[in-house]
Amino acid sequence: MKLFLGGSVPFEPADPRNFVGNARVKRLPLVEGPEPVLVYLVDFEPGGRTNWHTHTAPQLLLVIEGRGLVQKWGEPPHVIAAGDAVAIEPHEKHWHGASATTKMAHFAVNLNLTTQWLEPVADDQYRAS
Repeated sequence: MKLFLGGSVPFEPADPRNFVGNARVKRLPLVEGPEPVLVYLVDFEPGGRTNWHTHTAPQLLLVIEGRGLVQKWGEPPHVIAAGDAVAIEPHEKHWHGASATTKMAHFAVNLNLTTQWLEPVADDQYRAS
């Protein structure tokens, strides 16, 4: 068992190479084994969002605060809010983040995956969502 006490691990700024706007990330302890699980708490300020990206395995987003957006390449964006969950399939090109006016926080549960970071979500594309 690994105990995670929220205050024991500080937030770090999200990597500006992979995020637009203000976001911060807290990495929770790794669950080791043949299928390792890594969990991040990601806190987005209004307008903060990831770049487009893909994962080699499934990812689960659990929204715990605020209101945000998630979009799969080629589809319209979806509004997500506290209490919502999003299951992202392997190799789906997508992005997620806060709305333009509201912050959003989610847990990202990564199931033995590697992330390929891609281009930023264009400002006009984001505003249109």
